[in-house]
Amino acid sequence: MSLLDKFDELEQTQAQLSEGGVNPTNVIVEQALSPTESIIEGRHTIMAGTNNYLGLTFDPACIEAGQRALAESGTGTTGSRMANGNYASHAQLEAELADFYGYPYAMVFSTGYAANIGTMAALVGSGDAILLDGDAHASLFDGGKLSGATVYRFRHNDAESLDKRLRRLGETASRCLVAVEGLYSILGDRAPLKELAEVTRAHDALLFVDEAHSLGVLGEHGKGRIEEEDVEADFVVGTFSKSLGSTGGFCVSPHKALTLFRYASRPYMFTASPCPSVIATTRAALAQLRARPKLRTKLWRNANRLYNGLSQLGLQVGPEPSPVVAVMAGSREHALACWQHLLEAGVYLNLILPPAAPDGSALLRCSVSAAHSDEQIDQIIEAFKNLPP
Repeated sequence: MSLLDKFDELEQTQAQLSEGGVNPTNVIVEQALSPTESIIEGRHTIMAGTNNYLGLTFDPACIEAGQRALAESGTGTTGSRMANGNYASHAQLEAELADFYGYPYAMVFSTGYAANIGTMAALVGSGDAILLDGDAHASLFDGGKLSGATVYRFRHNDAESLDKRLRRLGETASRCLVAVEGLYSILGDRAPLKELAEVTRAHDALLFVDEAHSLGVLGEHGKGRIEEEDVEADFVVGTFSKSLGSTGGFCVSPHKALTLFRYASRPYMFTASPCPSVIATTRAALAQLRARPKLRTKLWRNANRLYNGLSQLGLQVGPEPSPVVAVMAGSREHALACWQHLLEAGVYLNLILPPAAPDGSALLRCSVSAAHSDEQIDQIIEAFKNLPP
């Protein structure tokens, strides 16, 4: 058996996904027209699966900032932050993130994925433990593997399950990192963060909160679930690729040790730093997030409109209203047929298959934007009316 034989099964899976038309794992956006519309398969398509929560990807201030940075600093840094790629704008963004969260220390990574695995790998190691929520993002599990720590799961959003796990660890609990998400990306449900934080503190463990989908979405000022629940986490990690409409990731912390992660985090040390234009658009988007709370108000109005509209159709949706609106679709085959139907009706969203989907089922995931109009939300609901049986 050769190294390449294992790809035979993946090739079969790829063929099955393409049988109905467009392969959902390889959609080509032929032209992006706005934060909410693109051309796909030659059709005008409403984008309802982009995570572009605040709709800032075409914001004039963000575009202008990026264009100015391109002219002033060039297309890329061509080096890591540890080498020649540590620009003043990286440090400025770190200072702005620290100020936004009210934490003294911040660190910027090249991607949100790198922020998760890089923070974990620097923080814990052999002889330590990581306790992950059972529905945590793949990058958190990958960070656990890279760290060399022993990784355990506790039941999703279950503080009692977390408490039992920490008790079993005994003295190792004080060398345990508890990692959860503020808003979960598959079903759109929130973490009971206050309860989880109390359990974590009771065992002298550290709390890590991934706010990738809750930055700009939750909290009075858009700081995420930690603000909504009034919880101070030991490490807050997030991404720029959702509400801030660019690419990159970050970690903020009240612990000075974060400043030393630069010497211990391999995904930070051995990756080229973010391009100056990306940093510039991210800084502009963060400023927009802070200055325009009405974006968040519009986002939630749209989220409730879509969630309630799909519920009224009798569809099984996620456990609570959220900018992530999941529709349970049963089998993989049925979900794929529904996804193809929606795309042909001019609506793009995400197809989530096992093992990413919970309980072995498949689902269709919408993500709502502040930039969606009422008419677009209603068109999405209308497209769901005639799904295949």
